[in-house]
Amino acid sequence: MASTRKGALFSAEQGRQAGIRDFIGRALGEGGFDAVLMPARLSTGDSFTYLLINDESVLERAFALPPIMPVQGAKAVSSIRGLARDGAAIAAFLRPCEARAAVELSKLGQVDLQNLTLVTLDCPGVLPLAEYLESPTKGDEIFQDGARNWNSEPMRRVCQTCDRFSATGAEDLHIGTLGQKDEDFLLIPQSPKGEGLLDALGISTEADISGWEKEVYDLAQERKATKSQAQDELEARVQGTDNLLRLLSNCINCRNCMRVCPICYCRQCHFDSEKTRFGFEDYLARAQAQGGLRLPADTVLFHIGRMLHMSLSCVSCGACQDACPMDIPVAELFGLVGDANQGAFNYVPGRSRDEPIPLATFEQEEFEEVEQSHAGTSAT
Repeated sequence: MASTRKGALFSAEQGRQAGIRDFIGRALGEGGFDAVLMPARLSTGDSFTYLLINDESVLERAFALPPIMPVQGAKAVSSIRGLARDGAAIAAFLRPCEARAAVELSKLGQVDLQNLTLVTLDCPGVLPLAEYLESPTKGDEIFQDGARNWNSEPMRRVCQTCDRFSATGAEDLHIGTLGQKDEDFLLIPQSPKGEGLLDALGISTEADISGWEKEVYDLAQERKATKSQAQDELEARVQGTDNLLRLLSNCINCRNCMRVCPICYCRQCHFDSEKTRFGFEDYLARAQAQGGLRLPADTVLFHIGRMLHMSLSCVSCGACQDACPMDIPVAELFGLVGDANQGAFNYVPGRSRDEPIPLATFEQEEFEEVEQSHAGTSAT
């Protein structure tokens, strides 16, 4: 049965990445937007960064789906919020998890989406940074036109279990590749802004996208099953205080996970403030009480505190785990906690621009069953 939604089918003879660059060049040339924010290859050839591009000649370096995530795209978006407020029409090309993080940041007042067009792409995941640096050429071959078989390549663990790899519902335009020939892709408007962009460029949306929708649905179901199994295994590993301490025992308190996280935007973290800087006498007393004190101290408290602050908006992008020098599965742990907390509030971060963040919403009657359960325990 054909889908009631429609898209525009593009066929690029020079490959999908080149086809996407051609579309962007056309949009820049015909005034669809003033500039585009998207990943581009560094001159060294072995990494990528986000560039704000308004010159078509620079698009040769652009790479819509790079093999790695050296910077979480939402952090790049938050850095241009002043430009967006000044009225410049900017299109940001992001992976779905990056777009969802950008939507969350907009709710927190860190991103202005009014003049920003969010464009997402079907995402097969990314390679671990260490593996890519060992062989950039191999990584580039895998991602030149999108991974041929998404489940056969050595993607990061969080990517292998990601079930929100496609359109988020809160972007303006989505580029669909699943179920398409290697050189083809779909442009699927997701909002009036996306529809207006394609109309302005004279692009008709008459293509049936039901095949793409089925591919997305089938793979999402498969990923959900894989994710459920992986989370059950991880939960068994971290159940209880001793097991959690064991999982985080190699933490060196570098806080890289916090620094790369798009949701952690505070100018000064509580754990970097004077409130957590104790005097010598305090450390000595704690060491005497415990028989010894590990330094730096309070590494587990840092992770627990961070989860309290960001778990409801965690999009499981995996940037934190990429940045961990000790290979601690922090992204998988944060994802496990995040899914549980988000499920309790029936909240999916980045699903909707209008849905308020639970932490910023007061409900007079909320979690009454928990209150009643504690009351019953106290009575007995």
